[in-house]
Amino acid sequence: MGAAYFYHLTERPLEATLPVLIGKALEAGWRVAVRGADTGLLDRLDRQLWQGDGFLPHGMAGGPNDADQPVLLTTGDASNGATCLMSVGGADISAAEVTSSERVCILFDGADAGALEQARVQWRSLTDAGVAAQYWSEDGGRWQKKAESGASG
Repeated sequence: MGAAYFYHLTERPLEATLPVLIGKALEAGWRVAVRGADTGLLDRLDRQLWQGDGFLPHGMAGGPNDADQPVLLTTGDASNGATCLMSVGGADISAAEVTSSERVCILFDGADAGALEQARVQWRSLTDAGVAAQYWSEDGGRWQKKAESGASG
């Protein structure tokens, strides 16, 4: 049974944090799906993942090789057998997805009031459904666990 990890981005932007988390997931041997609420954000992340530091093999959903992608950027379901699901831009995650995954990461912008409220709603929804969850926030350049609900995964 997996757990939902909420990442409150207060010091580094999504474009800097996401590649680090993807790298850690790949090191753990997980296939990753990055679910975004809109294609504009995913297009921007796609460009950044190709042009950023290091190489993260990935693809955009809708291509002929989706099932082969170690990291798939999508607005819907993962068709690459992902065991780690990352939500960006307020994309919804269900309790069933958390329990069937190794890990779910929900990344949200601390400077965006709407994103903060969306994350609070998601936290309540998932924890009310009995899903294990952790809330992490950046503090002085380091991630610190600030809250936990249920058994950690």
